[in-house]
Amino acid sequence: MKSLEELQAIRDKTRKNLNIRGDHSDNTRIVVGMATCGIAAGARPVLNALIEEISKRSIKNVTITQTGCIGVCQYEPVVEVYSPEGEKVTYVKMTADKVGKIITEHIVNGRVVEEYTIGAYTK
Repeated sequence: MKSLEELQAIRDKTRKNLNIRGDHSDNTRIVVGMATCGIAAGARPVLNALIEEISKRSIKNVTITQTGCIGVCQYEPVVEVYSPEGEKVTYVKMTADKVGKIITEHIVNGRVVEEYTIGAYTK
């Protein structure tokens, strides 16, 4: 990179290709809890792994966002997946290593990874 313009061009291209943020009602939304508790539990590597996996696979119609406290600190890092129809699945105790399975099974194939959900931990 040799100029501010070149940096801005890279930023614009990345934003266009990834659709990381935005209001896309027909998209699946992946929300990562990034409050202090989430960050302390490892949410940042999870967020980065989600972005990398979606980008690597060139998956469209997925929006990745951050939020503050989700309210279940003992289960952090927490990732919520919202379908375009509004259905929500809450994944808990997430790690970067679990991201690939979530993307493959849930996002690509439409099958919830039950063993990573909050329901599996509260039974």
